[in-house]
Amino acid sequence: MPKLTNIRPFTAADTDAVWEFFQRVPERDRTFAKEPVTDRETVGAWSDRSRANRFVAWREGSVVGYVAMIPGYGWSHHVGELRVVVDPVMRGRGLGEKLARYGLKVAVDAGLTKVTVDVAASQEHVLGLFTRLGFHAEALLEDQVQDPEGNFADLIVLANRLDDDWHLLETVGLDEVLD
Repeated sequence: MPKLTNIRPFTAADTDAVWEFFQRVPERDRTFAKEPVTDRETVGAWSDRSRANRFVAWREGSVVGYVAMIPGYGWSHHVGELRVVVDPVMRGRGLGEKLARYGLKVAVDAGLTKVTVDVAASQEHVLGLFTRLGFHAEALLEDQVQDPEGNFADLIVLANRLDDDWHLLETVGLDEVLD
């Protein structure tokens, strides 16, 4: 497998490469970005939004992964929402975990004390990944999501209380994220 070159902040210069990345991602997986990522203007506007922390993973000149840490507002200013999307050809190789850990490190550095992530209940491997990273189920929303074929599915909201679980994250290698 070719080596992952780096994870770095999204910039306006990355717009086309990130847009092309999202074209390769199946529609049902693009929904985890929670934005119309097939629209170039949406992706291009990310560089103008300072509140969200967005990063892209590169391999051989192509974007192969995306992670965003979206901080909350007002009474939820201490909470961040984690979003991770991996290129289908890179799945099962640890990139999703590396991106999730990177997002958690960003949250800790930003002073957030809680991070949430939404996962379809049917995605057992994704649920396992986030459980290993210290996340716990906080809510089950029945029939909350609908796939492109019109089928409804349950959504699980997972949370990680960073102030309580930071030692667990260090144990699973979060401190190695930036190496």
